Amino acid sequence: TEATGTATAGKLRYTDDYRISVNEDAESDGEIVFGLTPKGGTTQEVKVAITKGTSENNVAGEIKKAFVAQIGTKDYNIEMEDGENVIIERSMGARDISLLLTSSTVKGVTVEVHRD
Repeated sequence: TEATGTATAGKLRYTDDYRISVNEDAESDGEIVFGLTPKGGTTQEVKVAITKGTSENNVAGEIKKAFVAQIGTKDYNIEMEDGENVIIERSMGARDISLLLTSSTVKGVTVEVHRD
């Protein structure tokens, strides 16, 4: 299923390198959802289930695991940095990407997506 229609596709900004930073611990169960769109491609949702009490570093770890499982590592390098950051870079030859935080129902945790 497509997360965004063509109306929003024109508003997306693309780059080759993103950093997802996580702050604070999870105060509730919930789900964090990202939208990843390769330039000219279809948006893919990446859903991350988080359990209450998960530390910020472990939330970042769950985000990394979800990206590896759901988008794979063929076109992307997905790494941890400083415990609470996840770095997502496109591989050589792959298209630039847009990455957005679509939603989060996890209380306490702040998740920010930065273009590096």
